[in-house]
Amino acid sequence: MILRSSAITQGIQRSPNRAMLRAVGFSDGDFKKPIVGLANGYSTITPCNIGLNELAKKADKSIKEAGAMPQMFGTITVSDGISMGTEGMKYSLVSREVIADSIETACNAQSMDAVLAIGGCDKNMPGAMIAMARMNIPAIFVYGGTIKPGKLNGEDLTVVSAFEAVGQLTSGKISEKELIEVEKNCIPGAGSCGGMFTANTMSAAIEAMGLSLPHSSTMAAEDQEKLESTERSAKVLIQAIKKQICPRDLLTREAFENAISVVMAVGGSTNAVLHLLAIARSAGVELSIDDFEKIRQKVPVICDLKPSGRFVTVDLHKAGGIPQVMKILLDAGLINGNCRTIEDKTISEVLEEIPSDPPSEQKVIHPIQSPVYKKGHLAILKGNIAIEGSVAKISGIKKPALTGPAKIFESEEECLKAILNKKIAQGDVVVIRNEGPVGGPGMREMLAPTSAIVGQGLGDKVALITDGRFSGGTYGLVVGHVAPEAAIGGNIALIKNGDSITVDANKKLIQLNVAEDELTRRRENWVKPKAKYTSGILGKYARLVSSSSKGAVTDQT
Repeated sequence: MILRSSAITQGIQRSPNRAMLRAVGFSDGDFKKPIVGLANGYSTITPCNIGLNELAKKADKSIKEAGAMPQMFGTITVSDGISMGTEGMKYSLVSREVIADSIETACNAQSMDAVLAIGGCDKNMPGAMIAMARMNIPAIFVYGGTIKPGKLNGEDLTVVSAFEAVGQLTSGKISEKELIEVEKNCIPGAGSCGGMFTANTMSAAIEAMGLSLPHSSTMAAEDQEKLESTERSAKVLIQAIKKQICPRDLLTREAFENAISVVMAVGGSTNAVLHLLAIARSAGVELSIDDFEKIRQKVPVICDLKPSGRFVTVDLHKAGGIPQVMKILLDAGLINGNCRTIEDKTISEVLEEIPSDPPSEQKVIHPIQSPVYKKGHLAILKGNIAIEGSVAKISGIKKPALTGPAKIFESEEECLKAILNKKIAQGDVVVIRNEGPVGGPGMREMLAPTSAIVGQGLGDKVALITDGRFSGGTYGLVVGHVAPEAAIGGNIALIKNGDSITVDANKKLIQLNVAEDELTRRRENWVKPKAKYTSGILGKYARLVSSSSKGAVTDQT
């Protein structure tokens, strides 16, 4: 076993280096042990991450017991739920890059031999995975766990319930007192948002790719088994160091296809498209937005999960979790069982003891012969509005096609104000632009507008398109990630109020029904908008970031 850390711990010439390590707890016998980075996303900023420190302490202890030396360091998080609908949300996707850069910087600067990353909120998972793929040292991810559902009047609540309640209030469906009751009860404790939103989607994808332990992606944050899984994860990582099992050994093209299949099967977030493209790029794997559409055509949605379904992630866990979903897909020939995991097992070996059918009394996971939806729910739409593509989450919608007049908004705030003032009517196509990676900058999530639309009862009566993103909690006839974006001259910038737009999920079409010569004239008159930020991290991000169709990465070549 060749250790990177030997460069700073061995030899007489390394005495000053060793002196620094002695000061943080190393003794004579520790200098030949592997040094394991422990990337701790703990913070009190968000309930998603508030429980991570206990997991980090457990991992620290387990790493030492397994014969290695942990070096704990912190990395940031942003609470999407708190910043949603504000200028602060522009920092959310940016935080994915900061997390990746910080983990890479700490581990490579200190020549660490491996890394165990612990995360909770949405960008923790892809940020850690991007870093792992870049460094390609033995690595494992520990998910902080999902939140348990809130309860009110016998109904399960999630964070999305609070956003939808705002729309219900403005349409007169509930009182302000009822709104406050939802607010007080929807988030009962620690853990990431409880439906199959972005955090739980990405934790499921990581488990499917073999970089976290089986069943770990659906555990509740506050349950004892999460601590036990963390302890075992540390021990598995030490074995991976001995065997030199590295992320790029596991992150193959087939592994990404498995992850996409699982995302489709569980009804996961649109953000999975963005994040998996980014991780694949860091891993050197060819993956395109079109691959999601190809897999969607083959893989049905078999899990009835919020936001568009009935159940939350802890219900999925009780029904068998991601291993049960994967076993069903494996039996149907929809995932590759030869892909390997951090435990040095194949997917087929991992799933060997998993029954082919989930428990009969559960209702979360449907038989593949009678799925929730016959095809995957994340459709890739193209047309003259989105030449590079766009992403539509079409689960739970009654009318997958709509042609209507455009109502243009240059920001999320402008749109939300119009919705709350009841200026959106049945049949409209709402366009929110200049919210893309460059134009936002930061590609904000449009959860507030989409939830308000649903809350007003217009969820299946209007369409919404944007060059921004959507929360994992969004559903309805909504199309995001429109590329090229408005800020760089994409055709979404050329739409005018009243223009006819067709959004058709069945035909995979997003079309501006305007003659090409008219579009050419508009393009000639288009003026590039002035950058909203020219300095600081948002200014830097806007200058570096790639198209959303390529994962919105900042280290493009």
